[in-house]
Amino acid sequence: MRLHKVYHRFSLLSFSPPPLLLHISPKPLTSSTPSSLAINPTRSLPIHIHSKIAVKSIRAMTVSRFHNLVPINAVGAEDGGSGSNGSASSSSTITTSTAEDEESALSGGYRLPPSEIRDIVDAPPLPVLSFSPQRDTILFLKRRSLRPLSELAQSEEKLAGIRIDGKCNARSRMSFYTGIGIHQLMHDGTLGPEKEIHGLPDGAKINFVTWSNDGRHLSFSIRIDEEDGRSSKLRVWVADVETGKARPLFQSPDIYLNAVFDNFVWVDNSTLLVCTIPLSRGDLPKKPLVPSGPKIQSNEQKNIIQVRTFQDLLKDEYDEDLFEYYATSQLVLASLDGTVKAICPPAIYTSMDPSPDQKFLMITSIHRPYSFTVPCGRFPKKVDVWTADGKFVRELCDLPLAEDIPIAFNSVRKGMRSINWRADKPSTLYWVETQDGGDAKVEVSPRDIIYTQPAEPLEGEQPTILHKLDLRYGGISWCDDSLALVYESWYKTRRIRTWVISPGSEDVSPRILFDRSSEDVYSDPGSPMLRRTLAGTYVIANVKKENDEGTYILLNGSGATPEGNIPFLDLFDINTGSKERIWASDKERYYETVVALMSDDNDGELYLNQLKILTSKESKTENTQYYIQSWPDKKACQITNFPHPYPQLASLQKEMIRYQRKDGVQLTATLYLPPGYDPSKDGPLPCLIWSYPGEFKSKDAAGQVRGSPNEFAGIGPTSALLWLARRFAILSGPTIPIIGEGKEEANDRYVEQLVASAEAAVEEVIRRGVAHRNKIAVGGHSYGAFMTANLLAHAPHLFCCGIARSGAYNRTLTPFGFQNEDRTLWEATTTYVEMSPFMSANKIKKPILLIHGEEDNNSGTLTMQSDRFFNALKGHGALCRLVILPFESHGYAARESIMHVLWESDRWLQKYCVSNTSDANADLDGCKDNINKGIIDSESKVTATGGGVSEQADFEHGRFHSLQRSSL
Repeated sequence: MRLHKVYHRFSLLSFSPPPLLLHISPKPLTSSTPSSLAINPTRSLPIHIHSKIAVKSIRAMTVSRFHNLVPINAVGAEDGGSGSNGSASSSSTITTSTAEDEESALSGGYRLPPSEIRDIVDAPPLPVLSFSPQRDTILFLKRRSLRPLSELAQSEEKLAGIRIDGKCNARSRMSFYTGIGIHQLMHDGTLGPEKEIHGLPDGAKINFVTWSNDGRHLSFSIRIDEEDGRSSKLRVWVADVETGKARPLFQSPDIYLNAVFDNFVWVDNSTLLVCTIPLSRGDLPKKPLVPSGPKIQSNEQKNIIQVRTFQDLLKDEYDEDLFEYYATSQLVLASLDGTVKAICPPAIYTSMDPSPDQKFLMITSIHRPYSFTVPCGRFPKKVDVWTADGKFVRELCDLPLAEDIPIAFNSVRKGMRSINWRADKPSTLYWVETQDGGDAKVEVSPRDIIYTQPAEPLEGEQPTILHKLDLRYGGISWCDDSLALVYESWYKTRRIRTWVISPGSEDVSPRILFDRSSEDVYSDPGSPMLRRTLAGTYVIANVKKENDEGTYILLNGSGATPEGNIPFLDLFDINTGSKERIWASDKERYYETVVALMSDDNDGELYLNQLKILTSKESKTENTQYYIQSWPDKKACQITNFPHPYPQLASLQKEMIRYQRKDGVQLTATLYLPPGYDPSKDGPLPCLIWSYPGEFKSKDAAGQVRGSPNEFAGIGPTSALLWLARRFAILSGPTIPIIGEGKEEANDRYVEQLVASAEAAVEEVIRRGVAHRNKIAVGGHSYGAFMTANLLAHAPHLFCCGIARSGAYNRTLTPFGFQNEDRTLWEATTTYVEMSPFMSANKIKKPILLIHGEEDNNSGTLTMQSDRFFNALKGHGALCRLVILPFESHGYAARESIMHVLWESDRWLQKYCVSNTSDANADLDGCKDNINKGIIDSESKVTATGGGVSEQADFEHGRFHSLQRSSL
């Protein structure tokens, strides 16, 4: 991947992000792009804003392991229109929820939840917004509602850790845009009338929308449905922004896009570099009917190779040939005038990066020998420099296969890494090389060295050392020869440092600007705002004040405080450290954020009194809208007027609450109550607690408040907040801190701290009178499902039932680490066993609903985890139910699947929560020992059976982050 993911500095995500988020990425914009902020220090596309509320013929099945799930020819019929078009056709085996009995619950077919929930999920999605490089034009990228299951049912190849649609020759399960509207941003801040991109084929599926640097053209890919229902191969199209007219880039109908890895990039304003399917590619490799021999792997060299449980790996020589067949590209330079020129030999190209001056190309490829142990991101990697017209310049590196990267956090690949162009120079490269062999457990100083060198160095010219780091390199923000910010961090201590360097002055010593804990959100000074250069790169915005020679930058911060986040914009003197708060959110009623700098459309001086920024504004009940705010009078002009996405919940009640765990740790949660609810009149409600544990190194940091009480409640298609429509109280994201201070490992006291956090949350909602003690359910996704199962095992007195989605329950199946645990099973056997709810299946007596995608490709959460856990529960007579969703991965995408998940969940909650009459206190005595000790039965046994895992933040509080694109 051609960017540095400096999460600790540049992420705008919080536990409760606003419904629409800024996305600045060097990748073309595809509708499956995750809602996050990633900044390439060199080249970036214009501003893109995504909706947080984004939503994403199955084969006839005559045999199923689950008699309650037998989909028969269920076909979804939808197009790019409103949510109603997303409903299943009359031929689908989908029925609505009624007053059902056990017989109907076990019947075949997909089910629909009650209309109160269904109407919210089927609401039309908001468009994605994309600003032009000049900030004078906005694209409205239109999307459909939930996809039909028939799309997920299309065949896919699982190769080298990725999934490929062989028909499209692209990643499988890609979503798409259905249309592009163009709006001019007028001088008064209003939007001009919409102009639709036209000339597209009927039913066009649009991906990878990219602006040319001058903002005059768009490039994107098009595919259409063919007669067999499959999508066609992708073609590259271009559109004139002024006229809206679109046309194919290539005149030849035989040139198709290869989008398995990179796709295309603008080299200059009239030329694109495109990954195409080689015209010389032969027939698809045929799998031998009889293998030539056994499958053999060997470690006779006694190498230490510890890896987590990666999925979809290559299995044999046939898989290697198939991977090579689909992934190999021919690079082609294509001009808008129709000129086409092939450059570089066919290879598996994973990234293409033009230099800022458009004279050079940095081309990355992977090659044999491949691996059956690790995904393609660790295959041998070659990085070359070519001229923009296709002449080879030099090889930067050819890295060997990297199977032996240690599992300890902050371990990295040996050799050159994070190779990029300097954003402030025409064609200067920089990269990092580890000095500890990539092993975070090795003590060495320095640990990383940053080098820089021209693209075409003089003969004998060696790389220049730019900076040395004792922690792990985390990225660079460039400004000019006098200023750059370098970031480093260390996970074990949570330490994060920011250095000020002068890249062009050897006599100026580097100095530390910030040195803090990444967990301490109250001390976060903010991130520097970037401005766009004429070359299309992004550099630190250097702001001038009238009659002041100081060097000022803009720090954009989340503004975490004990009262919640109050985002800010500071004018920061880089030399003196003094700062002036020039903008802050309205903390009384609204939640506002600075999204991007808008006064960066030229390379001239940027003066404070000419500042222009894009901001977002929302409240508990008002959905996010966008404004342009201009200095010196800071006048704000609203540029969007999105309708409320679910008006039936417009008056929901939201409160950020604080309470304390019995060991003194401060906890927070967001309490949602249904519209019109009055606890004094209506009494306590059934309550659903939905959460996701997190690890911390200090109690103080764990107790800090994250998020804002004024943020709009974004409700996704599988959100727990949907049950507000069913008159539930929802405790969303109660903090479940697992703390390991000093040298203590957090997970060694996992169960004890988990139960203590849950007890505090339950007691708080009961104390407030909003939840009935006997009607509190718990749920979570991924690591939250793991949490749910553990709570039902070790704290049955707290909950009446649980819902666990796509979890991992047996840590002996993940012996080389999981989540934030980087000790192996053999190093921390007791911890692995005590944390595994599988080992405590005999203790789970409360009803538990297990849901899992049959094609889960997330590392660690194999579908087998739910299979085996269900059998263990059933073997002890537990009240349990297992729902396996055909064709679904870690997050659920098809309308049929999502609706059925909601039906199953609603049925479970109505039957075992709303209708529960048991006394929760009756469970208390039998579990006191487990609460105090956090241990499992002594007769439980452990067997190590393979693999390694990380559910690393794939789902935080139920938010689905796209897993369709892998990064190298």
